[in-house]
Amino acid sequence: MLLIGNGKVVTRDENNSVIENGAVLVDGARIKAVGGTEELRKANPGAEFKDAKGRLVMPGLINVHMHYYSTFARGIALDSPPAKSFADVLEGLWWRLDKCLTLEDVYYSVMGPGIDQIKCGVTSVIDHHASPHAVRGSLARIAEASAELGLRSNLCYEVSDRDGEQSRVDGIMENVEFIKSCATRKDDMLGGLFGFHASMTVSDKTVAESVKLMEGLDSGYHVHVAEGIEDLEDSRAKYGLGVVERWHKHGILGPKSIVVHCIHISESEMDLLKESGVAVAHNPESNMGNAVGLSPVLKMMEKGILVGLGTDGYTADMFESYKVANCLHKHGAKLPSAAWAEPPRMLFENNRTIMNRHIGGEVGTLKPGAYADIVIVDYNPPTPLHGGNVNGHLLFGVGGRHVDTTIVNGKVLMDERKLLHLDEEKIMAESRALAQKLWQRI
Repeated sequence: MLLIGNGKVVTRDENNSVIENGAVLVDGARIKAVGGTEELRKANPGAEFKDAKGRLVMPGLINVHMHYYSTFARGIALDSPPAKSFADVLEGLWWRLDKCLTLEDVYYSVMGPGIDQIKCGVTSVIDHHASPHAVRGSLARIAEASAELGLRSNLCYEVSDRDGEQSRVDGIMENVEFIKSCATRKDDMLGGLFGFHASMTVSDKTVAESVKLMEGLDSGYHVHVAEGIEDLEDSRAKYGLGVVERWHKHGILGPKSIVVHCIHISESEMDLLKESGVAVAHNPESNMGNAVGLSPVLKMMEKGILVGLGTDGYTADMFESYKVANCLHKHGAKLPSAAWAEPPRMLFENNRTIMNRHIGGEVGTLKPGAYADIVIVDYNPPTPLHGGNVNGHLLFGVGGRHVDTTIVNGKVLMDERKLLHLDEEKIMAESRALAQKLWQRI
């Protein structure tokens, strides 16, 4: 057993309790007890003791929308004309990059940002993958990398009609077979969803075939929704429907599904999101960087829609996404008092709810019985810190690189900023070499 003590324990329990000089007792993959340090040390004298030294002890962070494969775009220089629309971004960068990925590239595209996530205290991630000419086996490679990293993961492949019939069929089967494989494993460290790219690149035929094959599987869908105005215009022109309306018509929305972005949607479509119980993944930095518009997050949350926070591959740092969400929606509302409550609810409450829908246990909280996904954060507050103001401290005082120790499923992955199970230099060197070869192929 491992006892983490002498910390300020931010439980994220029902009362958002903060325990001064608190401790967390880990037994295997789960938390056995939470309480005062002295009390738990006396009751468990044989436990290995990890001294938090007054630092924050928190649940690991959760990212509900990631694109690992975007790693190899970092620092790339292409000959595409400057993008004037979101379609230009897709065609000039992403759809050139993803076509050139090999299965080896796919594996290393996970390892780099995976290490960053460990260093930033992210312990659970829901990823959305595309490699149109290396489809079959791609999710297995991501799962392999995720297991080596030690991250709790949920994966899907991005089905699309844009790369031809074989790639389309391969994508459908890659999702279905991976979901079945995860169901057989019954391991909360790995799960699967069925991925679609976006309405504008997925035909009714593809949707119908996918839905048919998903019958009887205890899983949902992970799809970009109305990210760019092009997605809405395409759906209206082809089907006479908004994007949310189209997915609702096909039965894609539901509590097991995640719809991403939801920028160009109507109020009536928000009502469909609410009625279906689907989760929405908001990605503030990506939306700003692609200049696609402001998602009506505040309105959706006012309606009771479950909105979580992701990064869309822009960063591995969920604290960064949290800060940007706070600023973005103040800016959008032109109201400095806006968006104080919603971003922390997305990150610390809703992300937990979303991830817990896909596992048999519980993460995102420090309480007996929950999985031991725990981080220690080097933050010495200059003002009083308690359950009522801890979100403000994290917003203004903490970034991902304040994380000193990361534990997932009871296993210590990083201790005092040192990775215990990975050769970072070797991994990054191989990643750079593969990226160079990839850039030459594009």
